[in-house]
Amino acid sequence: MKNIVLIGMPAAGKSTIGVLLAKSLGFDFIDTDLIIMKQTGRLLQDIIDKDGLDAFCIAEERAILSVKETENAVIATGGSAVYSREAMLFLKKYGTVYYLSLPSEELLPRLNNIKTRGIAMRPGQSVEEVFENRRKLYEEYGDITVSCTKKTAEDIVTEIVGYHKLIGA
Repeated sequence: MKNIVLIGMPAAGKSTIGVLLAKSLGFDFIDTDLIIMKQTGRLLQDIIDKDGLDAFCIAEERAILSVKETENAVIATGGSAVYSREAMLFLKKYGTVYYLSLPSEELLPRLNNIKTRGIAMRPGQSVEEVFENRRKLYEEYGDITVSCTKKTAEDIVTEIVGYHKLIGA
């Protein structure tokens, strides 16, 4: 069976939904943010603050490409994974990519720890600007867009499991 890959903005629920999906389907769960931290021995925000956004994106691409050919896994990516075409094509080769879509008005209240969360954004850039820059990429790489507006995590999991069974992934 193919993997399920989750993309979307930080705080869209990729990790939370990913764990629930993995439990529902009996799949492994892989969080690429945790792989970055394991490979570098550093917090995401530390990499961004000290090395810059470009270095962080390189570390993120390296982490994603290290997820070798796996099956039956739910892979939660960092919000900036879509900046690497190579990483996204790699993920699409082995899985179905679900874009967890949430409008910025719903994302902002969830981002109460923006200074420490490890969000890949340039100094002075607003979350709205980041979202606008990434939205086209999420839509381009997502095989299926899942609107998360006013839905519980369980609702979203049920929807993705339904798609997964329907497409016979």
